[in-house]
Amino acid sequence: MPGGWLGWVLTAAVGGLLLGPWLAATTVRLATRDPAARPSAVRMAVTSLVSAAALGAGPAVAGHRPAAAALAWFGGAAVVLAGVDLAVHRLPDRVTYPAAVVCTAALAVDAAVTGSAPALLRAVVAALVTLAVAGGARLVSPAGFGLGDVKLLGLLGLALGWAGWGVLIAGVLVGFLAGALGSLVLMAVGRAGWRSAVPFGPPLLAGAYVALALAGPLPGA
Repeated sequence: MPGGWLGWVLTAAVGGLLLGPWLAATTVRLATRDPAARPSAVRMAVTSLVSAAALGAGPAVAGHRPAAAALAWFGGAAVVLAGVDLAVHRLPDRVTYPAAVVCTAALAVDAAVTGSAPALLRAVVAALVTLAVAGGARLVSPAGFGLGDVKLLGLLGLALGWAGWGVLIAGVLVGFLAGALGSLVLMAVGRAGWRSAVPFGPPLLAGAYVALALAGPLPGA
């Protein structure tokens, strides 16, 4: 591994570690809708570790380029979205929308700086296609597929689509598989039934990171 590449990964990871307590507080406040709520020490520690991994994945995949900022912001948003969804089965728009805007802007800067306009176009098209497919799934099964999940899949389409169609497809498939297996496990241990609402955001986000990890450093990273 080139020393510079590893240095950027470690820098982003340390940044994620330092942001962890704030992300934990944001998660708890969004989940409870209480601006004064405070996370436990355990939540802050776990969130900090997950945040370090999520933000470090940005330069690990994209290298030293503006796209790394897009993936890092996506990582911070993913940590909060997963935490809120696990707690209250909700994916807040106030996290998803800014993440989509910032990621699009950072990828546009990346395209201007590196000449990667095709990757930006692919990301935008992938986001629109994913939104359309997810929206169709919600029309077919409103009870089983929330509007927050639709918006999250649009964000995944943007981030993973930039990395490649194969990365996007792998991420979504792994996410759905992880969600299905998680539901079966919960039913097996008596924590859920066939009609129980199960948060789908965390497995989708986990699938995204599995796909990014398998993709490894992209060409040009």
